[in-house]
Amino acid sequence: MKKKFGILTLALCLMLGAVGCSNGSSSSSSNSSSGSSSDASSSQSSGKEIELNISAAASLQEAMVEIEKEFKEVNPDVKLTVNLGSSGTLMQQIQEGADCDVFISAGAKQMDALVEDGTINKDDVKTLLINDLVLVAAKGEKIDSLDDLKSDSITKIAIGDPESVPAGKYAKEVLDNTKLYDAVQNKLVLGKDVKQVLSYVQQGAAQVGFVYLSDTHGVDDVDVVLTTDEDTHSEIAYPIAVLKDSKKTDAAKQFEDFLLSDAGQNILEKYGFKKAK
Repeated sequence: MKKKFGILTLALCLMLGAVGCSNGSSSSSSNSSSGSSSDASSSQSSGKEIELNISAAASLQEAMVEIEKEFKEVNPDVKLTVNLGSSGTLMQQIQEGADCDVFISAGAKQMDALVEDGTINKDDVKTLLINDLVLVAAKGEKIDSLDDLKSDSITKIAIGDPESVPAGKYAKEVLDNTKLYDAVQNKLVLGKDVKQVLSYVQQGAAQVGFVYLSDTHGVDDVDVVLTTDEDTHSEIAYPIAVLKDSKKTDAAKQFEDFLLSDAGQNILEKYGFKKAK
């Protein structure tokens, strides 16, 4: 009897010891797993790159290359993904749900539309810069004044589509206010954005075209024949705003502040833009 009791006691002890070892092993594994997960999360958090989506007017193309580089120097954890195009097209993309954190328009009309539909808060809109509208001509074309556009020697005049391209809208205003529109309407070649207008002149598809002064920066295969008078068109101002529904508001505002800072404004001036008044 004593022998049986001793055997039962030994068996019970062995069972309890096995359970204890199992629990200890499980607890140790759980703690190890928890620590590994926390370390991975911390590592991921510290090294995570924020991607900002910027929708910007096509005329900012060259300047944005340097802006991206300089902004990255002071904000290494922020990556800029820049979508360039006509302001009207960009506005439409945003209205249709395109991912965008910051919008830079070449005209007030497109920004106002996004304010009106609630995409952007009116108080968040700031003026980033101003620009001039110029008439460019292919090398060798003799243009002394806007009246020369009526000449039979000028058969193609490139402008942006006034419905969606702010530069085209300003160009039409110039032609309207100088009483030239009816005389040259049949000569107009419409571009999808201001860069296409410039390329039309460069490639010979048009003899002259209306573009921004900044678009002529570094371009030597066309001539700037005249700068349009400010009283012949609306003020050419570029508004900027962070979208209301941006999930990266802090980073978006950092980018906006950089553009409005002396460092950002100096870069923009290098590419032919002017500081806002």
